[in-house]
Amino acid sequence: MTSTAFDSASLAATETTVSPALALTIAGSEATGGAGAQADLKTFQELGVFGIANLTCIVSFDPKDNWNHRFVPVDQQVIADQLEATTAAYGAASGAPTVLDTVKIGMLGSPATIATVAAALSDGQFANVVLDPVLICKGQEPGHALDTDQALKAQVLPLATFVTPNHFEAESLSGLEITDVESLTAAAVRIHELSGAAVLAKGGVRLEGPDAVDVYYDGETLEVLSTPKVGDVAVSGAGCSLAAAVTAELAKGATPLEAARTAKAFVTAGIRNRVASGAPFDALWQCGPR
Repeated sequence: MTSTAFDSASLAATETTVSPALALTIAGSEATGGAGAQADLKTFQELGVFGIANLTCIVSFDPKDNWNHRFVPVDQQVIADQLEATTAAYGAASGAPTVLDTVKIGMLGSPATIATVAAALSDGQFANVVLDPVLICKGQEPGHALDTDQALKAQVLPLATFVTPNHFEAESLSGLEITDVESLTAAAVRIHELSGAAVLAKGGVRLEGPDAVDVYYDGETLEVLSTPKVGDVAVSGAGCSLAAAVTAELAKGATPLEAARTAKAFVTAGIRNRVASGAPFDALWQCGPR
């Protein structure tokens, strides 16, 4: 009988005692698989990190309503229970061979969820807190969205060690209009001053010119990361995957600047190998670098 690549003998021969790095994403589920926790977990796996997801909300696009978000929050006790289970299994007091000390924050979606997550982060168990500051949920009622934005800035931004705002989010966080690389740089500097975190401010396809430009700043090092644009339309999951790639690299011990460089290359390859569907947007493919 012909053996397969996954028979017991093959598995025994490849057994290893090395534990992978761990990374947690606290984010929403996005039904089409292109963004949110789904994109984060695929990115973690592709970069060789054991991924854990604690869900904050369920998002499904509505094809009958211009593909706006249908947003359903997860109950606060359920969010707290997920965080409790995760830290008990992998936190500093768990006895796990590899300690979970790196987390990515994605869509939180409500002031209540922000308060729950901020409380879990404030005990200092996480050395690396990567904030992808999702400041708007398409289809949300404007007043609720504003309350959520203000709560995120007040309660989670000060806990972040690395922030990855897109063009809109960088304008909102910095209070500056961003029209070119110079103003994007000024915004990155301002956000660092407000948060103390390393910042990777994303210009992407939204700045004019042939290149997709992002700016890294950590208070000492300023670096412009630039690659030729792959099309002129934003791709679903690019922002989530960039922040998740930063998270994975930090979990493996990379410096923030090294993590930013790797994440930029990872996302560029994923955009180049995007996935099309019946939706009016393409999705990044995390296997693109291969």
